[in-house]
Amino acid sequence: MTLDAMAMRDTECRRLRSLVEVDLVTADALHAEDYQLITPNGHALTKQEYLGDIASGQLRYHVFEPASDIMVRGSGQVALLRYRARITVQAHGPAVSMTCWHTDCYEQRAGTWQAVWSQATAISPEAAKDQPSGG
Repeated sequence: MTLDAMAMRDTECRRLRSLVEVDLVTADALHAEDYQLITPNGHALTKQEYLGDIASGQLRYHVFEPASDIMVRGSGQVALLRYRARITVQAHGPAVSMTCWHTDCYEQRAGTWQAVWSQATAISPEAAKDQPSGG
């Protein structure tokens, strides 16, 4: 089965938009029940913790968008996405802006693509100057 890279990019952008807009219906559908996020500072969050923090306002994305091309790999039931993301987030204090490498693993479950793992790695301003755009 051939992976539709454009559809995966669109799905990821829809997922990011749902987090910024606090569209929990869409966010819930795009995150698997066993989803796990590894944050830039190394915390592991379950789907319930992550979306719960967004729902309560403890975690608020002001900006979460691709800052490079979204590279897509995979086939069949698994898709891997990697890109640089521009993020402005507020959690327990003032908003913080950063650029991260973002990697997501999606699985197709019951005909729907859902994120199962995400990992964000902060890029220091010095390293950002030397980074390729995505490939």
